[in-house]
Amino acid sequence: MLLSWTRQALAVAVVSLLAFACGETDKPEGSTPETGDAQNLTIYTGRDKDEVSHVVDLFTQQHPQYKGKVETVILGAQEALTRLRAEQSNPQAGFLWGGTLQGLQQAAREQLLAPSSPTNANLIDASRKDPQGLWYAEMLLPEVIVYNHDLLKPEQAPKDWDDLITPAFKGKVVIRDVMASGTMRTIFSAMIYRQAGTDGSPDAGYAWLKKLDANTITYAANPDDMYFKIDRGVGTVTLWNLQDALIQPLKNKRPWSYVIASSGVPVLVDGVGVVNNPKSMKAAQDFENFLLEPKLQAQLARDYYQIPAMEVPDADKPEWLMKLNIKEMKIDWDLMGQKEAEWMGYWSKNIKGKGGN
Repeated sequence: MLLSWTRQALAVAVVSLLAFACGETDKPEGSTPETGDAQNLTIYTGRDKDEVSHVVDLFTQQHPQYKGKVETVILGAQEALTRLRAEQSNPQAGFLWGGTLQGLQQAAREQLLAPSSPTNANLIDASRKDPQGLWYAEMLLPEVIVYNHDLLKPEQAPKDWDDLITPAFKGKVVIRDVMASGTMRTIFSAMIYRQAGTDGSPDAGYAWLKKLDANTITYAANPDDMYFKIDRGVGTVTLWNLQDALIQPLKNKRPWSYVIASSGVPVLVDGVGVVNNPKSMKAAQDFENFLLEPKLQAQLARDYYQIPAMEVPDADKPEWLMKLNIKEMKIDWDLMGQKEAEWMGYWSKNIKGKGGN
């Protein structure tokens, strides 16, 4: 009797274990062992809102286990970095979609990002990804001069950076708030870098920015505010990225044209990284893998004027990208990254709003 009962109990236990094991294998990819549910994913991004919504929809179609579990927060690159720092002890985001080279390097040094190995990482040049896989370039952002073509004729528009500090543009420049914007911090740092002499002194660059400040009518709190001010003629010119200069006139009928500065333009690396957040690590890696795929990157180039940082077959490239001719400004990005905080701190304290004095 005792032996029979023991055999029955053992059989029940084996069946239970098998059922449990089968249940585990049936859980969707990206699920957590504790709940069996796909992880939630919060993405901090500075990308165009329509692009973000479109890509997330495509992602959840391919990975249905994440449908309704992806939240996006639109904010500037510098704001995203500040937020990741503040939340480091209790991370809220899982993925950083959009960040300057300097910001990504800083986030990596501060252990805000976790290593990952996307499938197509080999298609990204070694100079445009972290050696430990903490971040990867997604797109390249040439910085250009944007102007309102309803208020300025092409022959009146600036042709190079130094034109912006001439009397012709007094009170006509609108600038996105620099300290909150990774893009603007990099543009302003590049303006300082290009003026530096052999001794590396930033003084000539500071003097240039002071002249630009004297010509600046306002500093816009966010990109949308800057767009509206240019549209409405509060100012007629600004410094911004090529992607927006191309997409905004089409999407929002803005009266914009752009100029590629004749002396060369800074070409920013705009990248991505998995946030050091175990609660959403798998979901973030799945999204990164999906995003860094050549076919999708080619589609984003066609639909949203992105310049992919990864190799994309010529056959998949849109016509505008094949014809694009950019003269890139030569910059020591490591050096500029080391100096950015110092330079921008000085600008904020000693130059902003004081150029006319």
